[in-house]
Amino acid sequence: MDIPSGFEPAGFTPGFLDHGGPYYLGPAVDGVRVVGLRIVPHHINYQDAAHGGVISTFADVALSHAVYDAERPRLAPSTVTLTVNYLSGARLGDWLEARVRIDRMGGRTAYTSGGIWRGDEQIATMSGVFAFKRP
Repeated sequence: MDIPSGFEPAGFTPGFLDHGGPYYLGPAVDGVRVVGLRIVPHHINYQDAAHGGVISTFADVALSHAVYDAERPRLAPSTVTLTVNYLSGARLGDWLEARVRIDRMGGRTAYTSGGIWRGDEQIATMSGVFAFKRP
């Protein structure tokens, strides 16, 4: 399945993220890179839709990546809270994009929010709080 122009493999560290993706990084919107995901067979549940856990993992990946990429040297965020509101389902072959805002960067905590989109349709809202230590 084709990946939209402007997106490249994210190359996240091996391990769990290899099983949830593959994820892609796209152009920045308001200084934060868009994260993409193509729904493939291993994402599908018994209802022929993307499992809710795939969508919530995608939200966590995108929100935490925004914090990780916000400063140099890069930060190592840990999820404190994650909220995902499901508005619609995703199907096999759908291309999803997670668009994130960093609402506040404190000394050790970041507050983020955003949405997951299939084309012009928002299929989820998301927000998260992340803890980090600066080097």
